[in-house]
Amino acid sequence: MTHQTDVLVVGGGATGVGVARDLALRGVDVTLVDRGGLGSGTTGRSHGLLHSSARYADSTPADARECIRENEVLRDIAGACIRDTDGFFVQHARDDPAYFDTKVAACRDADIPVSVIDGATARAREPALTPAAERVAVVPDGVVLPSRLVAATAADARDHGATIRLHEPITALTTDAGRVTGARTADGTTLSATHVVNAAGAWAGDLAATAGVDVDMHPASGVMVTVETPETDTVFNRCRPAADGDIVVPHGSTAVLGTTSVDVDDADEFATPDAAVERVIDECSALLPAASDAPIRTTYWGVRPLYSPSDYGDDARAISRGFYVLDHANRDDTAGLTTVVGGKLTTHRLMAEATADLVADRLGVTEPSRTANEPLPGHDDPERLDALVDTFDAASPADADAR
Repeated sequence: MTHQTDVLVVGGGATGVGVARDLALRGVDVTLVDRGGLGSGTTGRSHGLLHSSARYADSTPADARECIRENEVLRDIAGACIRDTDGFFVQHARDDPAYFDTKVAACRDADIPVSVIDGATARAREPALTPAAERVAVVPDGVVLPSRLVAATAADARDHGATIRLHEPITALTTDAGRVTGARTADGTTLSATHVVNAAGAWAGDLAATAGVDVDMHPASGVMVTVETPETDTVFNRCRPAADGDIVVPHGSTAVLGTTSVDVDDADEFATPDAAVERVIDECSALLPAASDAPIRTTYWGVRPLYSPSDYGDDARAISRGFYVLDHANRDDTAGLTTVVGGKLTTHRLMAEATADLVADRLGVTEPSRTANEPLPGHDDPERLDALVDTFDAASPADADAR
């Protein structure tokens, strides 16, 4: 069996569905395929943070400026896929006050709205916050419901003519005379395309390798622990250099505690030690003391799609959370293939726009992107959004208790 399309997008996470939506709104014939339901990879196994990008303001200010702009775009277009909670960057009594000052200054330089309050004021707003909080920087963090976001994005792509194929693993990309021509699925279907977008996230390197192309991925696993704690409705971040267990993300009657960062060779097979779970709970309890003995609802692991480890050695946390759009025609003399890697859930729309711009140029499509200004279907109707989650098999552990 053969299916013909102009653009084949491989990967049904936030970026993949974002590419499909962007191109479909430009009138391009698009097919998206994923080996599972939508968001079943990194997107649905994140902690569900809408980044203000205060975390990276001092280390990668250009990425931070990009991220805060996308934070605002998602608030405009995604409606009930987002919860506006604000975020606390907490100077704990054991933390360096100079680092806090540097963080606040970096946020201001990167145009991230920030205000500073003392620990007592912060605890009056969020009584569950640790008494050891000395100062708090308040930033516009929020919560993303990944399942709603990917389902609504896919629905808009579908409503504009895209085909969404789920539970169809790709076995290999197909090539002919130095050009990628599509892909084969596990059931023997051939998906023929003028252009293929590799949006497979942490698995992008594996997919590209089937066409003889090297994409130097650096997957890093991290554990999230969901605990029962209805005591907070603000994102808590530890204001210190990135380390294990430095964020608490509220999701309804639960909170997601995260995370760790461990290099892995295989994004499907990696260790999930109990010690990592215990460490996250212990570290996050320094922010949210109730987490130390709160009932655990679930534990899940995600894999970050980090790119270019050769620039950073073994330190996975040092790798840029910026994104990369790889034009393999120029980079590898392999036409018909574009890969998008890196980034954050918050910047997925911008990643998709940049990728769609490149693909549209290759196809001779002059219609500009409209995704920053077009609200998502169901953005103002939570029940419709949840029905779309069921339609696209997009339920994820990150927001299971928040919908």
